[in-house]
Amino acid sequence: MRTLDRYILRQMAWPFMLGLAVFTFLLIVPELMRYAEEYVSKGVPLITVGRLVVTLLPYSLALTIPMSLLLALLVAFGRLSADREFVAMQACGVSLYRLFRPVALVATTSCLATAYVYMVLIPVGNQTFREITFNIIASSAENEVKPRVFFEGFSSIVVYARELPQTGGWDGVFIADNRSGEGASVYLAQHGRAVINRAAKTVELVLEGWTRHTADAKDGYSVASGEYLVLNINPAGMFGAGSVSKGLREMSVPELRARIAGMRTAGESPHNEIFELQKRFSIPAACLVFGLIGLALGATNRRDAKLASFVVGVVVIFAYYLLLWFGQSLVRGQLVPSWFAAWLANIVLGALGIMLFKWRDRVADRPISIPIVQSLLRRLADRTQAMGGFALPFGILDRYVAFTYLRLLALAGLALIGVFYVSAFIDLSEKVFRGTGTWGMLGEFFVYTTPQYLYYIVPLSVLLASLVTVAILTKNSELVVMKACGISLYRFALPMVAGAIAAGLFLFGLEQTILGPANHRARVIRHVLDGGSPETFDVLNRRWVVGRDGSIYHYTYFDPRAKRFNGLWVYEFDSAMQRMTQRTFADEARYTGATWNVGRGWTRTFDAKGEPASFSEFATVNRALEPPEHFSTESPDPEFMSFTQLRDYTEQLAQSGFDVVRQRVALYRKLSFPFVTIVMTLIAVPFAVTIGRSGAMAGIGVGIAIALAYWITILFFAAMGSGGVLTPVLAAWAPNLLFGVGAAYLLLTVRT
Repeated sequence: MRTLDRYILRQMAWPFMLGLAVFTFLLIVPELMRYAEEYVSKGVPLITVGRLVVTLLPYSLALTIPMSLLLALLVAFGRLSADREFVAMQACGVSLYRLFRPVALVATTSCLATAYVYMVLIPVGNQTFREITFNIIASSAENEVKPRVFFEGFSSIVVYARELPQTGGWDGVFIADNRSGEGASVYLAQHGRAVINRAAKTVELVLEGWTRHTADAKDGYSVASGEYLVLNINPAGMFGAGSVSKGLREMSVPELRARIAGMRTAGESPHNEIFELQKRFSIPAACLVFGLIGLALGATNRRDAKLASFVVGVVVIFAYYLLLWFGQSLVRGQLVPSWFAAWLANIVLGALGIMLFKWRDRVADRPISIPIVQSLLRRLADRTQAMGGFALPFGILDRYVAFTYLRLLALAGLALIGVFYVSAFIDLSEKVFRGTGTWGMLGEFFVYTTPQYLYYIVPLSVLLASLVTVAILTKNSELVVMKACGISLYRFALPMVAGAIAAGLFLFGLEQTILGPANHRARVIRHVLDGGSPETFDVLNRRWVVGRDGSIYHYTYFDPRAKRFNGLWVYEFDSAMQRMTQRTFADEARYTGATWNVGRGWTRTFDAKGEPASFSEFATVNRALEPPEHFSTESPDPEFMSFTQLRDYTEQLAQSGFDVVRQRVALYRKLSFPFVTIVMTLIAVPFAVTIGRSGAMAGIGVGIAIALAYWITILFFAAMGSGGVLTPVLAAWAPNLLFGVGAAYLLLTVRT
């Protein structure tokens, strides 16, 4: 290779590797929060959790390799254009066609790497992930039972546990066994656990200190008790035929071809299988298309419009996958051949890339501009200049630093949230084509997941914006000039610290207002898109509710507007939930404004030993039950609650004598997490100075390393707090304390 080729390859290497790290990290973070923390806190070995995370990498890499290639081209040629090196190349007779030689080399290499990931790593990774998660659930099903949440994962068995002790199992156990009919048998136990043997395909519930209440069809009633009892559960549906069955995404290329041949022999249409097979080749080929478009967008004689080029690059990525899944919709309707639909995005964007490439080769002075973006930037600049005399602390220097910082913050946030949208679209659009949802539901899902995306990316955007701002000013010697004028690093960093404080307040306000309800609604939509029923999340069909006094309510149907029950069971216990004191059944119950009018049922009471004491039937009677609002609210979940809601709920549980370690960890994390923006900024400013003149790329690399270390620290201490190793306050605040100490050390030792 010539000197020019090697030089361009070096310019692309850093942005490509950093883009790959950034995008892959972003796609892994939600899965880390979803799986790693939960499994670690439940005692799953770290090696198993690590294997689980590794299996998620191939799917992320298949998306991030083409995206990183486009990013590398835009950044590399954008810098060459900004430094006028592209002008010098043109003056020496180097055409755009000559520059495509190293670009084609990188694009071809990326194409081969993506093909290997798609054809080999993804099928193996997806299948391994499903088997690992299945084994975790099958080997420790008792961990699926959450405290004070009714678990209905066993066939015709409902399990409720008041607490989950550190030693494993459940304390204060209530089990409704409906295998012989609704309300036939009810078990109380001091302690319980699940024993699942996958090899023998058996499921057993082991109860210690148990009491069984049994009602037969002839109104007979019996109470039995003992030290140990083993309930054999029907294992149907919990075990597959030796392993988890493979879907289309888990099949290799030979397996897909064999399935296509088998379906053709059976007279079936394998259009979906053909599309999946062709997609294994078309998506890697997109690297060549992105290489062509990236070079045309990035190379220009102009020094401006870099932001517009980058935004266009993000739009190109989203447009590619939109066309890809639009092609799949055409296949579903059998409007076009499967192979054509899989290559539709490459054909359309490839033609666009060729046209754009030829246009750029003729006219290199015209930037790719987006009027809306340019208008927003001009308004922001005018507004910043107009603030000159508005407030005392904001002088010319503050406005200059703040404008640079805000521009980079907006760019980082736009790019990062674009990655989330592309990933979610690719994952969920296939479910729309399967008929489990609509495009309207998918759009609604994007709306309701945006707050959670912002909650993830705002801290990382603040970190990257701070690092890159200081790194750019250091590389351009502007920071040296500021110091020479007597402006310290602390004074220079004030606008960025102010921005970090504003971002932290935004995160806390987001968490306090719309984050919880939005997460809940997004979870409901995702559940439906996955093929579930919306009634699973509907308060009309909860069926099992715990009262504030510890009573358990079970009903067939509840209408919150009419305030009416059908098929109501009420189980009342002593304070320790070791003995049932009263059991009531009614065909219906209506709220009269002060009490409940309960009709056509019976009540049975029990003495101090738990034996039946009295039995009475009634046509209608008034009972003091929980108010209708208690049954109209969702089950408490820390993920769907604000800080104040979770605080009140935790205090209520603590007063009732429950173990609230997990709730307190989640509570203090809601308070500590917004401070991460300030901690990250205090780390970024001195760290970026020590980088020296390495520039923005080094700043981004350091930012990813810091963010990765911070997320791992959060997961580690959260698991220790949930496991009772650390106090909830320390578990929640330890990451901020550790990184805060590091920030203080850097601030005190850096040359200001």
